[in-house]
Amino acid sequence: MTIDVHAHFVPPEILEDIRARGSEYGVDLLEIEPGCHCCKFEYGLQIRPFFESILSVDRRLETMDENGIDRELLSVWADIFGYGLPAAKGAEWHRVLNDSLARVAESRPDRFSWMCSGPLQDASLAASELERCKGAGAIGTMVAASVAGENLGDCDLGEFWAACQSLNMPVFIHPAQPVSEGRARNFGINQVIGYTTDSAYAIGSLILSGVLDRFPDLQIILSHGGGTLPFLIGRFDAMHETDAAKAGGDIAKLSPSAYLPRFRYDTILHDAGALQYLKGLVGVGRIVLGSDEPFPIGDSNPLGSLRAARFSADEIDRIAERNPREIYPSLD
Repeated sequence: MTIDVHAHFVPPEILEDIRARGSEYGVDLLEIEPGCHCCKFEYGLQIRPFFESILSVDRRLETMDENGIDRELLSVWADIFGYGLPAAKGAEWHRVLNDSLARVAESRPDRFSWMCSGPLQDASLAASELERCKGAGAIGTMVAASVAGENLGDCDLGEFWAACQSLNMPVFIHPAQPVSEGRARNFGINQVIGYTTDSAYAIGSLILSGVLDRFPDLQIILSHGGGTLPFLIGRFDAMHETDAAKAGGDIAKLSPSAYLPRFRYDTILHDAGALQYLKGLVGVGRIVLGSDEPFPIGDSNPLGSLRAARFSADEIDRIAERNPREIYPSLD
């Protein structure tokens, strides 16, 4: 079984729910042009329009068949997590997202599993939603790399991390920069640089703030090959040894590079040399297959990317099936 651990889907029923009662949880649906919609949150954030392919189960199944993907681990689009909503509204919004995604997975249990999300603006509510979703069949959770502009390691999320650890729910960290501003507003630079840097900020903060020391059994999967983190790890180590780092709050017990084996990394790097570098840095056992479907900057042929990077058949089998099964033992 070839398993894609990084694929997004927004069930169309979510749009219908927003139309019917979005005002209850602070989300509005705007029609940009006929048939093209986007979300606007009551705190002012307006995201990019939805891709048609992010809303169609049939189209998704066709794409999976074309690319040799047997199962996708579905998550909703991190841009719509709405962490700026008031906590109670955020909790209701994530309940809508999770229940809708669960129904999609239940409609095709042979092809889909799902990851839940939660209102990280309130760690207690997020932990409660995590527990509820595990009972409903979720096999992990996805979080955005920041909460209201703050790095994950700087947020008071201890109750949520504890729940992830005790419930054995792996955490997939995904960047979210829904608005392209300033130097990132043109040329798709937000997706190329903003997203991958967002991941490095998040992971660096989790390491250096001591979160990984406090929660040693927390399982974390990183999108886009870990973003820029694997290529900056030497600089992280060098800074960790300085007095300036300690004065800035670095309390990590180990050098940052020592934490690299704690993570799993998806294959979405778009470069054979980068994939080989990642393999050399963390080993084949820490890499999992990802496509980032249906986004244009995703890897529509992740198996082909591994072959082009000269991974052996056994290595590809490990990345595409054995490693995901180790993380998510409930996969069948």
